[in-house]
Amino acid sequence: MGAREDLRPVPPTAGYSGTPLVKKLGIKPGQRLAYLNAPSPLPAELAAYEHDGPIASTLRGAARDVIVWFVTERRVLETRFVRTVSALDPFGGLWVAWPKRASGVSTDVTEDVVRAVALAAGLVDNKVCAVDATWSGLRCVVRVADRPKKR
Repeated sequence: MGAREDLRPVPPTAGYSGTPLVKKLGIKPGQRLAYLNAPSPLPAELAAYEHDGPIASTLRGAARDVIVWFVTERRVLETRFVRTVSALDPFGGLWVAWPKRASGVSTDVTEDVVRAVALAAGLVDNKVCAVDATWSGLRCVVRVADRPKKR
């Protein structure tokens, strides 16, 4: 029997849902992205993603549609959160990623800490996901009532 011709590559997936990470994060072609304080190596799915534009590693320049910010220290999260949000498009999403407890990475950041900091800054969380075996992420967005009426 010959090889099957209908086989297509399956995109890599994070966690157990079977959903590709870039889809979980809401990353779409043409968006302005930033990966802040990204670990080395970058989580495999983010490293493999072929985006059609530049991916920033700083907050300089135009507002970002999606920011993925890797944080291990609560103090850093609290002191830089508002500045990071100021670089976010009001219709975009800020993913704050922190090390999972079982990862072995030292951290004092948890989902509850991220949520409390976001709420204090006027944002709400609307999604959580496993970024990879080391990192969890919480998506923070500007409240619908606080966004501009038109994009």
